[in-house]
Amino acid sequence: MKLVILDGYTENPGDLSWDWLNDLVDEYVVYDRTLPEDVLERSKDADILVTNKTVLTGEMLRSLPKLKFISTLSTGYNVIDTEVAKKLGIPVSNIPAYSTDAVAQLVFALLLELTNHVAIHDKSVKDGEWTSCVHFCYTKTPLCELRDKTFGIVGFGKIGSAVAQIALAFGMKVKAYSPNTRTYNGFGTVEFTDLEDVIRTSDVISLHCPLTEKTNGLVNSDFLSKMKKNAFLINTSRGPVINEADLKKALDEGVIAGAGVDVLSTEPPKADNPLLFTDKCIITPHIAWASFEARTRLMGIFKDNVTAFLDGKPINLVN
Repeated sequence: MKLVILDGYTENPGDLSWDWLNDLVDEYVVYDRTLPEDVLERSKDADILVTNKTVLTGEMLRSLPKLKFISTLSTGYNVIDTEVAKKLGIPVSNIPAYSTDAVAQLVFALLLELTNHVAIHDKSVKDGEWTSCVHFCYTKTPLCELRDKTFGIVGFGKIGSAVAQIALAFGMKVKAYSPNTRTYNGFGTVEFTDLEDVIRTSDVISLHCPLTEKTNGLVNSDFLSKMKKNAFLINTSRGPVINEADLKKALDEGVIAGAGVDVLSTEPPKADNPLLFTDKCIITPHIAWASFEARTRLMGIFKDNVTAFLDGKPINLVN
């Protein structure tokens, strides 16, 4: 039994181990990344194929007669043609609910940078402005508190609900919109309302919705025009949920106060991505999921996926 990992670097840049695979399969190969033109050559002898962001098209899957199982190294699985895999009798498993706490933490790292501007003040001090200041303190930008502000959440799954708990701990009022009413149970202090109300009344809007036909480009000029002028937008969900040109324009024209995003429409971003050209948008390189603890959990679930398949009882199936 041979296992091939097509793009293992982001999950394990060297601080974790793949050695446990020796106990499960006869042979395994880990590639840091795989170009589209190399997928078939690297996968041709694989019984088990593992991908994070490497695309596996239906045509590719039809060209891999030995393939018996696919596991992702992510929650998302849109890079795999799961319908074709199902027709070919190839089960596909993903990695659910491993990064909830890490993503929720980054939401507030982005938000606190927007409200407290720690990096700007740190640079100011190290540039010598404090040592030459006649006052015992100074501010480079306006600062604001989160208490009593309204935190709006679009999408109230596991991550959205974890974010709500943190916002409540900051003393914020929390409003949430979710098409899935089953997620409302147990959150009596959260006001569940419609999307329009969340947009118009929130001081912060945090996006936690999946990428679907309905959410693709959800945040556009119309959405942004309804937000408060002093509001912040946070996105740790999927890049294409935001129309980036519209957000850049809204930031430049003062339609909203600022934004913090961990995801972009194309990753790595193209050099002309409009959000790269505004200092009102903080951008991190898709790191919300990547804490050591979250990656350790991911590795454990991946091991469970492989073990369960080899035992004839695959888990976390998405097809």
